[in-house]
Amino acid sequence: MARVVELDVQDIRFPTSRELDGSDAMNPDPDYSAAYVTLRTDDGPDGYGLAFTIGRGNDVQAAAIRALAPHVVGKPVPETAADLAALSQELIGDSQLRWLGPEKGVVHMAIGAVVNAAWDLASRRAGLPLWRFLAGMTPEEIVGLIDFRYLSDALTPDEALGILRKAEPTRAGRIAQLTEQGYPAYTTSPGWLGYSDEKLSRLAKQALAEGFDMIKLKVGGDLHDDVRRMKLAREVVGAGVRVAVDANQRWDTDAAIRWMRELAPYSPYWIEEPTSPDDVLAHRAIADALAPIKIATGEHVQNRVVFKQLLQAGAVDVVQIDACRVGGVNENIAILLLAAKFGVPVCPHAGGVGLCELVRHLSFFDYAAVSASMDGRVIEWVDHLHEHFTDPAAVVGGRYLAPAQPGFSAQLREETLSRYVYPDGPVWTEGVA
Repeated sequence: MARVVELDVQDIRFPTSRELDGSDAMNPDPDYSAAYVTLRTDDGPDGYGLAFTIGRGNDVQAAAIRALAPHVVGKPVPETAADLAALSQELIGDSQLRWLGPEKGVVHMAIGAVVNAAWDLASRRAGLPLWRFLAGMTPEEIVGLIDFRYLSDALTPDEALGILRKAEPTRAGRIAQLTEQGYPAYTTSPGWLGYSDEKLSRLAKQALAEGFDMIKLKVGGDLHDDVRRMKLAREVVGAGVRVAVDANQRWDTDAAIRWMRELAPYSPYWIEEPTSPDDVLAHRAIADALAPIKIATGEHVQNRVVFKQLLQAGAVDVVQIDACRVGGVNENIAILLLAAKFGVPVCPHAGGVGLCELVRHLSFFDYAAVSASMDGRVIEWVDHLHEHFTDPAAVVGGRYLAPAQPGFSAQLREETLSRYVYPDGPVWTEGVA
């Protein structure tokens, strides 16, 4: 029986703040980073996962991941749905670490990184990309992956089974469609807050030429600047292209409403993270005041319980899962099923380090086996750092191509690991020098 013999964690950071890539109203100088996990086995292959951060604090995230080693090292390699469900429950159920949450913050993100690495390992051993590995499971196996504690007032196991069974007879056709046609994408690459008007305009034109029919701008720094930038973007892309905006939690409720009313003449498609991701009632108040502008959130929503409440309250029009924010694949499947129950589209947050690589698998699985719909659904695309992965995400003609390599696409290249490890990698030592 194959066993996990080591949980290795590396602090990998990219100096994106030097060009202001990723800059927004709350995070003006991010260095995109990954607390990078390798589950080494005694007979190969290994499994890979990560938690995404933006620089300082990546060492704290890495330490939290290391604290989980006793739950996996020396244990059998998880290969089946039942194995992966049991591992998720064991990690979440650690009574002493759970006190630091429960199911939120650094520890929960650490659990997500280890759970995702286990899924990468299991799908590699199955010889399938993660989305195909998941889409090949029975509805009963998929429901068995989910912790329904705290969810049953909104979604029961029987209701989840019903959603999955309804989609099951036509799964094969959608898998073939995804393989041939991919999945719709939108791009945030033109819209970072630190970019000049010239760069915004140039990258927006480039996005249209590359086949995107939706872009996103960061807002929330200065109202006059935002109005100017939104007007410029609308002039560049025209009336037929959706322009979403993202405040990254910058505002209080009244400020969000007032600010967005100033941007409303330029037809923003959605406002993302208008306020605290934990404030369900504020999201509802903003949604009521700004309709028909859509309310999108999820990038910083800490667990399935908050997603449940947002959906129950009618406070969100777009659910934005993040592959590295909650407790990994298992919890994200619960959120996909909640969104399907409430009829709300899922448009994942991506960008960062590896987020595009990972979350595309979840959207492909969602279409194949859960929602069976692409209506109103797109995956975020940011054209940064993909070259560092052994299975990089690719977008052609405004659509994500289907991942084909076995695993969850989280493996970084060896050269990247040696160059960008913090603080001793040459990218950092030479940069300081």
